[in-house]
Amino acid sequence: MTTPPTLLVTGANGQLGRLVVEHLLDTVKVEPSRIIATTRNPAKLADFAARGVTVRAADFAKPETLAEAFKGADRLLLISTTSVGTRLVEHQAAIDAAVAAGVQHVLYTSIPNPVAPELLIVHDHAKTEDALAASQLPGWTVLRNNWYFENLNHTIPQLLQSGQWFNASGDGRIAYIARSDLARAAATALANGDNGKSALTLGGATAYTVPELAALIGSTLGGEIAAIPVTVPHLEQGMIGAGLPAPVAAVLSSAEIHIANGRLGDVSGDYRALTGAEPQSLESWLVANKAALAKAA
Repeated sequence: MTTPPTLLVTGANGQLGRLVVEHLLDTVKVEPSRIIATTRNPAKLADFAARGVTVRAADFAKPETLAEAFKGADRLLLISTTSVGTRLVEHQAAIDAAVAAGVQHVLYTSIPNPVAPELLIVHDHAKTEDALAASQLPGWTVLRNNWYFENLNHTIPQLLQSGQWFNASGDGRIAYIARSDLARAAATALANGDNGKSALTLGGATAYTVPELAALIGSTLGGEIAAIPVTVPHLEQGMIGAGLPAPVAAVLSSAEIHIANGRLGDVSGDYRALTGAEPQSLESWLVANKAALAKAA
């Protein structure tokens, strides 16, 4: 009789990581004893430990500790870290530690079209995908996650207040998807036992241009939002003028080019094929969060 694989989630105290562990327990129905959740501060995962999940300390900035933290795991979800500038080193260390610990399959949270040169943060994802392909891992899966609905939590209140959406995304589309749906996809892929080498594009069932988004948000939440096209330099300077640090404004501006070039508009059937479910629609997410978004505005 084959022993069910032990599943490990890194960054399990993060917003995505927590949802992945919850989906493993409550949606996929994995036995808690088969789950390892790692984080820099295990005390913050006491609720999962109380449910029978093994909780371990793992700090990607201390790569010498990772092989021990990953010990006994058969399948591992490597959630990309937020350490822009150093995270490629962290991801490589995690992949090396997984190999050293005998992990059979690593899943990684990437982005759609990671080879696109215009997005300033794309390099880390592309190189991590390359590192997986070059590793001695028997199997790996790349989860190319589109933009979260939740990315709009800070944007929408400002749009409702000003009635204006300055953008440089042209006719580019974004297949937004709920963070919880991406967590469900990750949990399902982690638990399904596949040992191949593949990449999945995970996004919503509909891709929107900024004018379409503006119209949908306005009609759903009550208000009128005008999508105003501007050049990338004007957008970047406007963000800096509004108080954003120049490096952050540069990344956000590069994302506009990424969108304009069609990098986030792919609508695939990968989410449905993986989970057997339809992703939540943006309309239903807006309705569910209407009160909070309107209050924030």
